[in-house]
Amino acid sequence: MIKPYIEFRKQSDFSGILTDTFGFIRNEFKPLMKMIINIAGPAILVYLLSLAVYNYVAGDIFDIGVFRGTSLNSGSLVLSLLAFFVYFISAIATYILLGGTVLFYIKSYNENKGVTNYNEIKRNTYRFLGSFFGLGILKGITLTFAIMLCVLPVLYAMVPMAIVFSLFVFESRNSVIDAYIKSFNLVNVDFWTAWGSYIVLFIIYYIIIVVFALPSSIYAMISTGIFTGEVDPANIESFSRDPFLIALSVIQAFIQIFLNIILVVGGAVIYFHLHEKTNFTGTYERIGEIGKIEE
Repeated sequence: MIKPYIEFRKQSDFSGILTDTFGFIRNEFKPLMKMIINIAGPAILVYLLSLAVYNYVAGDIFDIGVFRGTSLNSGSLVLSLLAFFVYFISAIATYILLGGTVLFYIKSYNENKGVTNYNEIKRNTYRFLGSFFGLGILKGITLTFAIMLCVLPVLYAMVPMAIVFSLFVFESRNSVIDAYIKSFNLVNVDFWTAWGSYIVLFIIYYIIIVVFALPSSIYAMISTGIFTGEVDPANIESFSRDPFLIALSVIQAFIQIFLNIILVVGGAVIYFHLHEKTNFTGTYERIGEIGKIEE
């Protein structure tokens, strides 16, 4: 069965952005997942293992006793800090590699009209790992500062930050700083379409995460006696080390990693809409192709 080609380089309305986002993910799901596992798989594995280790050892930091009070377990504290450090670094690497793989996959997909080059995608993803890291720091600082100011600045800043990685990847002449600055200018071309589309994508992303988080939340409340009203300090101390709860949290983190693809692809579709509205690159290219066919 021949998969339909999704044209990114075009202007889209609100529904078109959503349709192209989920249409691309549906059509390219298997090869895209294979690409992500091959390129980002080691980082994902370390991330999930370190999360499991951290959840296990963190539950033993405090020694809680009914009569002797609460004491600090220094050995577990050191292990927890080490596990958290590995978890934090691997989480950054995971999301950077995933975002880079997806965006360079889309770039290869566009340039070759639906055909992707694995070696090229892998080479570019690793080549720009440092640039992605720097851009991620700028994005994090921007959103953190916007949150500190109030709600409205966040609602504005999240749109340019949604397309900043796409701007860096698809406009190869841009430096990290260039992409960051241009992202604020580009979103003003059609801010409300971009904002509305991204907000809907983010709500869908968040709802799915909440749904998958319910089993672990319910299990945790049952294990600690919150449902019955009989909270036992011993249960509170040990429930976080419950293998079943740890497994649920790892599964939840694994699903959340791949759900992030929705936001990355959505950001790319929004970028192309804004870029095409400004430069008409895809339109001129399609007109040129019509001319070649007629000749």
